[in-house]
Amino acid sequence: MVPHLVTALTGPINELEQRILESTPVIERWFRLEWMEHTPPFYTSVDVRNAGFKLAPVDTNLYPGAWNHLTPEMMPLAVQAAMAAIEKICPEAKNLLLVPENRTDSFYLANLAQLQRIFYQAGLNVRLGSLSNDIKAPTTFDLPGGESVTLEPLIRSKRRLGLKHFDPCTILLNNDLAAGAPGILEDLHEQYLLPPLHAGWGIRRKSNHFKAYEEVAKRFGKLLGMDPWLITPMFNQCGAVNFAEQSGLECLRSNTDALLARVRRKYKEYGINEKPFVVIKADNSHAALGQLTVRDAKELDDAWFQARAKATAGHAIGEVIIQEGVLTNERINAAVAEPVVYMMDRYVVGGFYRVHADRSTDESLSAPGASFVPLAFEQSAQLPQPGAKPGASVPNRFYMYGVIGRLAMLSAAYELEATDPEAETYD
Repeated sequence: MVPHLVTALTGPINELEQRILESTPVIERWFRLEWMEHTPPFYTSVDVRNAGFKLAPVDTNLYPGAWNHLTPEMMPLAVQAAMAAIEKICPEAKNLLLVPENRTDSFYLANLAQLQRIFYQAGLNVRLGSLSNDIKAPTTFDLPGGESVTLEPLIRSKRRLGLKHFDPCTILLNNDLAAGAPGILEDLHEQYLLPPLHAGWGIRRKSNHFKAYEEVAKRFGKLLGMDPWLITPMFNQCGAVNFAEQSGLECLRSNTDALLARVRRKYKEYGINEKPFVVIKADNSHAALGQLTVRDAKELDDAWFQARAKATAGHAIGEVIIQEGVLTNERINAAVAEPVVYMMDRYVVGGFYRVHADRSTDESLSAPGASFVPLAFEQSAQLPQPGAKPGASVPNRFYMYGVIGRLAMLSAAYELEATDPEAETYD
């Protein structure tokens, strides 16, 4: 099922699609050269928004869940990518330890079952080691489809982490470490820990990621002779914001106002007849604040905004990122939709559309009530159709999503290099 774009596909997106398709060999060579210099994150998912006049990533997840939404047709790509990733890291690997979130709902456990299946088919013994104090012995959870998932307690020796009678070469985190890295995961110098601890939300900042993305998009834009704004969400950031004490609000106001002014100028340049908006969210993941949509800096002083901010975030929010809002103009059965691109190593392996009937085009769709429709990536993400009329070809649209997803993944590689606490520096 392919969503239709409510805006006729004309103008900047059509030109962008044509430019990208004409430049496919140049783009693929550029990515190849980048991956010779930089290590991709082990796995990544990217939320992409298609406004009809611009196409940009709005979130990049280095601990992606929801692998259960990938269709059986996508599995061969995922397995091949997993093989390539493991081969590079630990070619002699036979055991993989997967460390999940402390969640046991059937939706999340189905995601773990899918990851286990992918790595098993890639030739690895895969077991799940839980950080939860509630898991004191191997505990099996049955899933609705007849499958089951077994969580086991982690065992830490002086230098290694494993399970009873299970010593892995590689430890893969499917836990975003939002509360910080637990001591049991530190100082593991004999095993590969992926992603590295500084990729966790206890340390990572969205603003670092989008700063890296801006640089990558500028170079990509120069390569293709196009305005990088067409693929980039502009942003500003603020330090600690506290709605109860009214501290940090001046920074929030001035940065919101400045960003809206920049977006307005771009809309005017491209003749876009939409009202610009920005999205305010916590700089270290989305959990604390939710997402607040603002169209005018004056709204920050409104009682309803203050009340909502307090309700969603408590009082102290900490650092915030103010991001250019990107509309989504895709629909499935009249419900708003956005593509989510899934990658492993440097390869696009699949994805799905996140669909929400109760949300509008300027709101986050990552909320209770969302449903999921698989993307037809298995036929198309790496295989564009040259010669097709811009805007008319589904594979071409999906190829574009794959390019944007990979730009965000490359930016995450740059971001992790720049924030690596153990990076060697040369004066």
